[in-house]
Amino acid sequence: MTSSTRAGSPGAAVPVADVVRVRVPEPGLRQDVRAVKIVLHRELIRFWRDKLRMVSGLVQPVLWLLVMGTGLSNLMASGGAHGNIDLKTFIFPGVCAMSVMFTAMFSAGSIVWDREFGFLREMLVAPVSRSSIVIGKCIGGALVATLQGAVIVALAGLAGVPYDPVLILELLGLMFLGAFALTGFGVMMAARIKQMQSFFGLMQMAMMPMMFLSGALYPLNGLPAWLTVLTRFNPLTYAVDPLRQAVFSHLDLTPALRRTFDPGVTWNGWVVPVWLEILIVLGMGVGLMGIAIIEFRHSD
Repeated sequence: MTSSTRAGSPGAAVPVADVVRVRVPEPGLRQDVRAVKIVLHRELIRFWRDKLRMVSGLVQPVLWLLVMGTGLSNLMASGGAHGNIDLKTFIFPGVCAMSVMFTAMFSAGSIVWDREFGFLREMLVAPVSRSSIVIGKCIGGALVATLQGAVIVALAGLAGVPYDPVLILELLGLMFLGAFALTGFGVMMAARIKQMQSFFGLMQMAMMPMMFLSGALYPLNGLPAWLTVLTRFNPLTYAVDPLRQAVFSHLDLTPALRRTFDPGVTWNGWVVPVWLEILIVLGMGVGLMGIAIIEFRHSD
């Protein structure tokens, strides 16, 4: 380190250390992509280190699948009402969707936690665009939720679902897409909420109706008109139905059973194709992420 002299008093020289210049990287696409990777990596590290979160996130889906599914199957079998289909098989796609929903929402809730402890402010003042932080959070939350959902997919054999490699890839891809949309919804809500209690109270109020109105636990055909309308306006409906159609396409069922347990989503009698449902979920995810980016640009 070099030094220079400064006049302090007659006949004396005081050494002064040279000022070290700090170079701040110029904002740009490269820095934004790096920020996305860092936020995504942080989400994976937090998920891996929080073993309690991993276990607790599996308890409720497993209960729905093994306990409720078995109970309903026994009830239906005693009445001879469902032929050769196990109701655990029917609710398996819905349980996959529910597992990623809960994990994605809790992942988005970490934003409120970061705000409470000041870490979010440090990220917002970094020389990167705020959109990169939101994108990294949405992708990271979706990836974490998909990893959690992969554990449910590993239990497919217990629900009578075959371990077909194509089916497994389809399920993982559809779960990632649904988790991306749900994380975008959670990040959008968390952008303005400042307390964890408020966030989880709001999420609980939103998640339960979404779950019960998605067709995850019962077929969507034959419902009352008012309930049918609510299910069609529920975004989670269009994430559950492609999962169920993917599972049922690998099962050997009669046309009658297929129509009963996999009727699809209809708009005034028109069956919505799977590709359109996927586009709806993707568009919803991108749109919610865009709103979250706008919210973050106006947050402090």
